[in-house]
Amino acid sequence: MKAILDDRQTVHDPKHFMANGTVLPSPEQPRRVSVLRAGAEAAGCTFEAPADAGLGPIAAVHTPEYLVFLQNIYTRWRRIEGAGEEVIPNIHPANRADGYPKSAVGQAGYHQADTACPIAEGTWEAAYWSAQSAITGADLVAGGERAAYALARPPGHHAFADLAGGFCFLNNAGIAAERLRAAGLRPAILDVDVHHGNGTQGMFYARGDVLTVSIHADPARFYPFFWGHAQERGEGRGLGCNLNLPLERGTGDDGYLRALDTALARIAAFGADVVVVALGLDAYADDPLQGLALTTPGFARIGAAIAGLGLPALLVQEGGYLSDGLGDNLTSVLTGYESA
Repeated sequence: MKAILDDRQTVHDPKHFMANGTVLPSPEQPRRVSVLRAGAEAAGCTFEAPADAGLGPIAAVHTPEYLVFLQNIYTRWRRIEGAGEEVIPNIHPANRADGYPKSAVGQAGYHQADTACPIAEGTWEAAYWSAQSAITGADLVAGGERAAYALARPPGHHAFADLAGGFCFLNNAGIAAERLRAAGLRPAILDVDVHHGNGTQGMFYARGDVLTVSIHADPARFYPFFWGHAQERGEGRGLGCNLNLPLERGTGDDGYLRALDTALARIAAFGADVVVVALGLDAYADDPLQGLALTTPGFARIGAAIAGLGLPALLVQEGGYLSDGLGDNLTSVLTGYESA
């Protein structure tokens, strides 16, 4: 399987992560890249650098206002007397229709959903090349590859059109799906990360030309809390084109595979001719974020089941944090896909 990676993704090196009122080291570390690369190579992947397709494919799903913010906010933030080393918001609007301030502090609150997406000097560069990796992967699949893997870091599925969150800045899976749609294909996005892909859902919620499906730990008591519930089905032209399959905390391989069968049936019913897999590996039993309880062999079953759709696939890296099993889990899912 061809794989795409740009080493500039490692220049994003977040220091802070607030959980339950405690400031902790961020689990979204640059070392994830080397671990994941080794896992992909163990599955037989050969890596290439992405082409630079420019801002156009990114701006197809993100607002220009938001992209200007991401490119400039760190420089502006550093001009604030006494500012911290990373852009972290401390105030948020009540809704997206509230006023748009000129202040860097106010705009940070508008464009950053939480304290898990700090912006520092290398953040924009890393996010840009993460997105370009997904775009090149989409182009490979549109050009006839059976499957491709985009090692995209930082991840993307919590990023809305104009809002960062949950370690994510640019929605790589959404950017790739729109790229495939523009190439004349009918994409479905299948999100297998332990967390609901709320940014992806929001991006396509009122659209009927991209199906969004997410399998994740029940958000009633798990991030992102406000999105990912079963009753969220889409709206307007997108009604019926969003499927959420929340699972009880601690669900293991068999329960997960049953939900995956439901997801794959919906993708088939949509008439998709390509699938973008938002490939989170954090549903693993020993992942630091502890939501579900998949095993390494279970990831191989997931890969094989997705391959069973018989559709071209772009696998875009999402979560999966540093643990002894991280690289093995990627090897497992890619090997399972290729062997099906």
